[in-house]
This record gives sequence, structure tokens and C-alpha cells, in this order.
Amino acid sequence: MKIVWWKWLPFQRWRVVGEAESADEIPDRLPRNGVALVAASGRNKWIVFDCPCRYGHRIMLNVDESRRPFWTLQPSKRLTISPSVDFHDSNKRCHYFIRGGRILWAKGDR
Repeated sequence: MKIVWWKWLPFQRWRVVGEAESADEIPDRLPRNGVALVAASGRNKWIVFDCPCRYGHRIMLNVDESRRPFWTLQPSKRLTISPSVDFHDSNKRCHYFIRGGRILWAKGDR
């Protein structure tokens, strides 16, 4: 997956920066506030991005409605993902919404 240079500009809101046919094609590093879409045969499968907490974990959300749970994506210039993203590991929880290209942290999480 090739990402054009202007997608790397740091002041942009959350947006789709590229598309790949497989998750293996997603680069290890994505632009800040950038989301990669994994799609095959014209059907969206995954949303992949680096968590906005900036601790370095990668988020992969299923957008294929035939598998549950799934998230919906509105990839206009101002990205919206529904429902919220809730990441847990042994010592960190990140719970937030992406609405209109902005991160809205859930109360008490970050």
C-alpha cells in the first residue's frame, strides 16, 4: 500500500489514507490520524489504525457485516466510526469515539 505524501501532514483530522487487499500490506507506520482500509472484491473488511493514545498499539476493527461484532465506517473527509472503540490490555484501557474526524474520549478513560 502506497500512501501519498500529503496524507502524512500532521494537522489533519482522522481520515482514510489508503486501501489494501490484505492486512499484511498495511505498513508498520501510518500517518498521524490516518486509517487504512482493508478491502477485497469491493467489500470492506477491516479498519486499521494506530491508537490515538500514542502508546503504540494498533487497532483493527471488523467492518464486514457478515461477522460480529462489526463497526460501521463513514469515510467522508471527516471520518466517523460506530460504535465506540474500547481497547483493553493488562495495564491500559483506551475507550473513545471517532466522530467527524475527531477523537472523543469516553469519560474517565485514557
